[in-house]
Amino acid sequence: MLLREKITEDMKAAMRAKDTPRLSAIRLLLAAIKQREVDERIVLDDAAVVAVIEKMLKQRRDSITQYEAAKRDDLAAIEKAEVVILTAYMPQALSAAEVATAIAAAVAESGAAGVQDMGKVMAVLKPRLAGRADMGQVSALVKAALSHS
Repeated sequence: MLLREKITEDMKAAMRAKDTPRLSAIRLLLAAIKQREVDERIVLDDAAVVAVIEKMLKQRRDSITQYEAAKRDDLAAIEKAEVVILTAYMPQALSAAEVATAIAAAVAESGAAGVQDMGKVMAVLKPRLAGRADMGQVSALVKAALSHS
């Protein structure tokens, strides 16, 4: 079953269960997916759907930070609930050891000699790790690995 089909089935289940917060979050996700499909005139595959979910998760985390700074715990709680729902659709996250192994393999594969080759390494890693690791942290780890070489 494709990820998009699973999300649609979950929306139907949330409707039947009258689970309003879950239904709302899933509808937002489906709307974002549909918007991207219309904008780009394509049908999104699972990897592209994961990219949409990642973007929505980043937006929610930014909102949580803003709401907590403004002492709006009620709004932050709603965003946190949406993060939990959206995270369920993400692929299994990689462990730190798996990320380190992938970085070492990408450095060797790209022939990177120093920090100036970071773009080459990230280009190799991004499709492999997208949705399975925080690319900001991966970038920092790559930079650290390349500065020691």
